[in-house]
Amino acid sequence: MASPEITNVAGIVRVHGVERPDHIALVQDERRLTWAELLSRSARMAQALAAAGVGVDDRVAFLDKNGIEHFEVFFGAAMLNAVSVDVNWRLAAPEIQFIVDDADAKVLVVGPDFVPVLEEIADQLPKVETFVVIGGTDHGYVDYEEWVSAQDAVDPGVESSDDDTAFQMYSSGTTGRPKGVMLSNSNFFSLLPMAKEIWELDGDSINLTAMPLFHIGGGGWATAGMYEGCTSVIFRELDPAALIRLIERERITHAFLVPAVLQFMLMVPGVEDADYSSLKVFVYGASPISEEVLAACVKMFEPCKFWQAYGLTETTGAVVNLPPEDHDPSGPNRHRLRSCGVAGPGVELRIVGDDGESEVPAGEVGEIWIRSPQVMKGYWHLPEETEKSVTADGWFKSGDAGYLDDDGYLFIHDRVKDMIVSGGENVYPAEVENVLMKHEAIADVAVIGVPHEKWGETAKAVVVVAAGATADDATATSIIEFARTQLAVFKCPTSIDWVDALPRNPTGKILKKDLREPYWEGMDRRVG
Repeated sequence: MASPEITNVAGIVRVHGVERPDHIALVQDERRLTWAELLSRSARMAQALAAAGVGVDDRVAFLDKNGIEHFEVFFGAAMLNAVSVDVNWRLAAPEIQFIVDDADAKVLVVGPDFVPVLEEIADQLPKVETFVVIGGTDHGYVDYEEWVSAQDAVDPGVESSDDDTAFQMYSSGTTGRPKGVMLSNSNFFSLLPMAKEIWELDGDSINLTAMPLFHIGGGGWATAGMYEGCTSVIFRELDPAALIRLIERERITHAFLVPAVLQFMLMVPGVEDADYSSLKVFVYGASPISEEVLAACVKMFEPCKFWQAYGLTETTGAVVNLPPEDHDPSGPNRHRLRSCGVAGPGVELRIVGDDGESEVPAGEVGEIWIRSPQVMKGYWHLPEETEKSVTADGWFKSGDAGYLDDDGYLFIHDRVKDMIVSGGENVYPAEVENVLMKHEAIADVAVIGVPHEKWGETAKAVVVVAAGATADDATATSIIEFARTQLAVFKCPTSIDWVDALPRNPTGKILKKDLREPYWEGMDRRVG
């Protein structure tokens, strides 16, 4: 049972390191770390960071796939009331450079797979004073293990308050640049009790940490389990067959996965022969799930309970939940499978009309606004963007369009913003368009989301070709390959359409809905 003493992130490891020292905190392959060992390692990390000049409210950037080191850096920074910033390792080098620099990170910790990225961007990171490489390197950077082991395992004892930043995660940029979402201790600790109440996480749970830790669905989900003192099993690479074996071997009880992963698991040969008897709760979210996949999952993993979660980075993850009793594809409430569920504890929802002020009646589509103690502290260094997104009385404007039915169930209909969600990753067209306009063959471009069987939706570039260039397959290939040098692969267009001119309104704004319409025709839900 979680101790009432835990009111900030550092408290998680400080309390459990003392109260349940021999309980396994982290599992990664053959490695096992008890809570006492994690406390000791985190204290050494805190001392190493302090020696590198990291203090209160400073940022520490972390670039690696899921691993034990994430938690050492995360808790070590928290012990100094500093903030760890996990960088999306799927991004291209220029995007990573921007985030590390924007965060004003003093230290950058990099996994062995990303040393080539570090070498490409290190000279463009003047604010970083210490570069640390996990697994060592021959290139003159600090060796992670030597750096941590050289320190004494002494907790520096710095405390943090409710309003201090606990996490900083970067969302894709609506205007072309990612924004640092600051989540405070109070944001997290208004969510964490729900983990026990709704998802039944407790100190005996074996919690799968499979989603990328730079996402709220990865880092936030892991933190929810660790708050209860459970064992977290880290999954580094999302291989569906290996994931099935891991559930069986480690006796996983709880997991958060995106629908695409559940779909891939069902396709693994022999999936029906594995032992899932340990599973208690599956939470899924970040993108919609088809009724067919959901029905197959409910049957395959029964009696495991399924919860759908809807939320955003800016809302510290889940604010709306579809409970297990609404997951019966043949039951009387089957229509609720198309919803995200009902507001969670302490969460208020309202649907706001086109005037940006008035609430619309049940059943009518508008922008989804959310008010909750989970709503972010704000965007790092962007007070004007924060003011645009969060009203003076605390309502966060989600950018998603939807409606509430008479029973309070939330249905997502479309997006107010042009955002694309591909395999659970947010893609903002403006960011992609800004990059594509640098290509010599493009005179004008609009990026839209189109349906995709595997990823829900994917980016398509609608291009007006430049004078002297040709609208053909070779040019399309050149554009896509260029995008991949500048952007994460999931953001890059997977197809190109050619047009003579883009449709615009009298003020010059591209009419994205007109461009999207032919691809989504006949679908109830205009998002993937």
